[in-house]
Parts: sequence; C-alpha cells; structure tokens
Amino acid sequence: MNRVCLPELLDTLPPDHPDALHNRRDLRIVNRMMRNHGWFARTLPPLIRAGECALELGAGTGELARSLWTRGIPVDGLDLWPRPPDWPASRTWHQGDLREFRAFDSYPVVIANLILHQFSEADLSLLGGKIRRHARLIVACEPERRRSSQLVFAAVAPLLGANYVTLHDGNVSVAAGFRRDELPRALGLAGGPWRYSCATTMLGANRMAAVRTQ
Repeated sequence: MNRVCLPELLDTLPPDHPDALHNRRDLRIVNRMMRNHGWFARTLPPLIRAGECALELGAGTGELARSLWTRGIPVDGLDLWPRPPDWPASRTWHQGDLREFRAFDSYPVVIANLILHQFSEADLSLLGGKIRRHARLIVACEPERRRSSQLVFAAVAPLLGANYVTLHDGNVSVAAGFRRDELPRALGLAGGPWRYSCATTMLGANRMAAVRTQ
C-alpha cells in the first residue's frame, strides 16, 4: 500500500463549524481507542529533562497538552486554529502553519499526534530540517498505513456516530500514514546524531521516539 496524501475535509471548515466540532468529538474517541494520550504520558517522562518545554504540532483544541500538564510536563501549542478558549495564560499558543514556524529554537522537545501524516515527503523533509537544528527529543504518534485499518475504521466509525468529515478524513489519514521507520527517515533522522525507535500497535498507530545523541 503506497503512501498517498490527499486533502482532509476538516481543513476546509472554520473551527466553530458544527461539522468541525463533531469531528473533534470523534477524534477524542479515536485517541481514547488508540490510547495515544496514555502513550505520550508514559513515553515522555523518562526522556524529557527538567526545565524543558515541549511544543505540540497541530495542538488542535489542546486535549493532549492538558493531559500532559497534569503530569507536570509543560507544553505549548502550535496550530492553524486559534487559541482554545480554555488554554491557560501561562502557556503559549502559536497560531500559524507549522511549515512556516520560526521559533523552533525555543523548544528542545517537539511532539506530534496524528498530524504529520498530512504532509508530503518534501514538506516532511523541510520540516525535519527545521526541527533537527534545535530539538533534542521528537516524539510522534501517527496512523499505521494498512488496508485492514481502513476497513475496520469504515465499519466501526459509523457505529460510534462519526460524521462524514471523520469518515472521509479517517480513510485519508490511514492512506497517508507510515510504516516501520518511514517517519524518522522522512524527517531526516536516519544516519545522523539521532537514536530512534518505532513501534506499531494492533490498534493502528505508528509511534516514534527520537533522541539526539550528540
């Protein structure tokens, strides 16, 4: 199954559109089922250093960041969408395209949950070049690209009340996902001062933790 990046419907909707809000509800269910937030909560504490602040790419409405704050991990957000109403004043929110973000030098830790699959290999190469110059730790959870995941999602999502945006974007997301160590290679982490590990879950996630070794 070759990787194919297609536009997602959510990107065409304003943040307060009812279909966008429904999709965010669906994504919360998907994250719970895939146990993504719990994985970040287990993975980051042994790797992050005291005083380091993480930047979440595609922070959305802030659910992952909030779950990490409760564990004492400071996280700032970056997203095309505006600052969530309940985002605390003590934490920074950057609104803009992550490909054009110019403050990566402020963040030794970069995390991403179900966002990097939206970008082509060319975009990931450019993004990886920006992140690598400053980051010490990169942790990401993305869809595993496999036909069986598309079939399961198409069968289960309607039973959970998913709307048309979620049904479309879920299928597109899996098609644009990663296998084995494709993500760290796309970000330019192979063959350099980085040690990374990648793991696949039965629930459809492809997870990467990368640490700069020098």
